[in-house]
Amino acid sequence: MLALMSDALLSWLAFDPVLTAVEVVATLAFALSGLVAAVRKGMDAVGVCMVAGLTAFGGGTLRDVLLDRRPFFWVEHWEWLWVLLALTAAALVFLRRRHLSPTLRAIQWPDAIGLGLFAASGAQVALSQGLPGIVCALMGMITAVFGGVLRDIVCNEIPSAFSDHQPYAVCAFAGGWVLVGAQALNAPGWLALVVAAGTATGLRAAAMVTGITLPQWGGKRP
Repeated sequence: MLALMSDALLSWLAFDPVLTAVEVVATLAFALSGLVAAVRKGMDAVGVCMVAGLTAFGGGTLRDVLLDRRPFFWVEHWEWLWVLLALTAAALVFLRRRHLSPTLRAIQWPDAIGLGLFAASGAQVALSQGLPGIVCALMGMITAVFGGVLRDIVCNEIPSAFSDHQPYAVCAFAGGWVLVGAQALNAPGWLALVVAAGTATGLRAAAMVTGITLPQWGGKRP
């Protein structure tokens, strides 16, 4: 396993370091939120791994499908699949030995980190293909949001992105626009990614701390 993790690190260094680092950290953050959600639902080890994988790779895979981008991130960097499985197994053992009961808050914080990082990386991938700013921001939002949507659907929940009324997709969309704007101002690529990710994560964290919500539809249900 150590040899596989070493190969994964070498694979990371062989590509754009900053963008790949952002996607790796985002993937692990979302995998953690998926793992906690699956554990809270009482799933077995297979279910936990599946939910963690869907959460981690779902948004990026949809982005790559829409952009006709091949190979997918998790295919190109397949070593990280083994790392993900190893970390999932280690987390399960840790939770069992410590007799910890994951809470909703335990899902929200890694999810907020993954949201910001994926919003930035998704927008950057689209921007590198020369697409318009609105498309880049939307691709960042899709990358950041869809993994969590899949997680909640598989866990038999209405996706929190659509139901808790707190800013979520809006935060990712804003982060995507920050990246587009930073690139338009000729900011260094690494700085644009960091500022965009920080903006999206910061907005989501502020929403969670303050409890602010978006306006709800006031009409009567049919």
